[in-house]
Amino acid sequence: MISAPLWSGEALVAAMGARAAGAVPPAVTGISIDTRTLEPGDAFFAITGEARDGHEFVAGALAKGAALAVIDEAHEAQFAGTGACAVVPDVLKAMEQAGMARRAELNARVVAVTGSVGKTGTKEALRLVLSRQGQTHAPVASYNNHWGVPLTLCRTPSSVAYAVYEIGMSNPGEILPLAKLVTPDVAVVTTVQPVHLAAFDSIEGIAEEKGSIFKALKPGGTAIVNADIPQAALLREIAEASPAGRIISFGESAHADVRLISCALRPDVSTVDAVVLGQPVTYRLGSPGKHIVLNSLAVLAAVTATGADLALAALSLGDLKPPAGRGAHQTLHGPSGAFTLIDESYNGNPASMRAAIENLGRMPVAGRGRRVAVLGDMLELGPSAPQLHKDLARVVVENGIDKVFACGPLMRGLYDSLPSALRGAYAGQASGLEPLVLDAVRAGDVVTVKGSLGSRMGPIVKAVVARFPAVPADD
Repeated sequence: MISAPLWSGEALVAAMGARAAGAVPPAVTGISIDTRTLEPGDAFFAITGEARDGHEFVAGALAKGAALAVIDEAHEAQFAGTGACAVVPDVLKAMEQAGMARRAELNARVVAVTGSVGKTGTKEALRLVLSRQGQTHAPVASYNNHWGVPLTLCRTPSSVAYAVYEIGMSNPGEILPLAKLVTPDVAVVTTVQPVHLAAFDSIEGIAEEKGSIFKALKPGGTAIVNADIPQAALLREIAEASPAGRIISFGESAHADVRLISCALRPDVSTVDAVVLGQPVTYRLGSPGKHIVLNSLAVLAAVTATGADLALAALSLGDLKPPAGRGAHQTLHGPSGAFTLIDESYNGNPASMRAAIENLGRMPVAGRGRRVAVLGDMLELGPSAPQLHKDLARVVVENGIDKVFACGPLMRGLYDSLPSALRGAYAGQASGLEPLVLDAVRAGDVVTVKGSLGSRMGPIVKAVVARFPAVPADD
């Protein structure tokens, strides 16, 4: 069976309100903003990024087989006669228009997820459970910003039964415009935490920004609220004033609509007993951590709101695995034997850092192995940043972490607050810490690497994986 193209060329040009320059292709099979991953048949949008103008890559995109290049009017003469182009006043705005046109075509149940922590993991869990029940589309990465959301909308096949979108922010006023593009049937706020405090006056301000996702709900849609956080009442108030026809709360609170009764936390899996809108549900989670357990309640709330099968969704959660950079485990051959590497390098904030340390504390070690935390700065925390880093020292001690390797000026505060026996090494930046970590690992260790993306902890993970070979799964 041959699947339908993602867009017809004429439909895409019309959706953007573009003017065609050259022959319009009969079909567009994908949407690209990066020639490194572009496939023949894609439409290439020459958006302007932080460092480069996409128009620099139009010729390369067409040479690589792009069916269409979307360019702005200022560059039309430059590319005259080079291939099929769609000319627009503003390329990013044109992508937004195409995304809105695709959203209007969808006969799907649409879920939007935001939150200070856990939005990508929740999005991936929803992708997993809903894909077992119908064709599902979700962004391939954390495409949750001003270009990521319209890009994901443009990439959504019109035939899907379910669509899941992630919506993020760094500054006030960013969520609502993106949420309006998505116009979700179901909107989830996973939690509110002291993240991006450099741009907000208070956590309540963050809650108001996150809660603005509810204002974009389709009339009669469902707002899903974390019942356990201090801002729960504020989020509910925003939801009540929104187009939502229903509010579902989740958490450990006795009043939560989707309530955690108990959970057994293990290093690699969790077992959960919950009540979902009055229905008892017991399930296994293939990804560890109490934070994942709580997010799974939001997933089941969203599943229920979409009308999908609750029992099948709960069963599917057993196959959930942490993605790279967000808790993925690898067993590697160290200089003296096998050790475990936990990659948490994608991002770091006080809540996710605590969760990673707590999970490390539950990990079993072999022989003389140690629980080792390799930590980089948590960024965008504003004036509270130094104290928020120092406060992690108690979490490290309480969870039985044996050694801490730290980098960055903010993590210096944590490192200096630790008992001397727990200090592994400190460096001003991640590149300086990398060789110290490589020299320190030994048989039986469990090593967690975590920090904000800007702290550059990912290269430490890559260096460890490059130095030490993976242990085959059947070893």
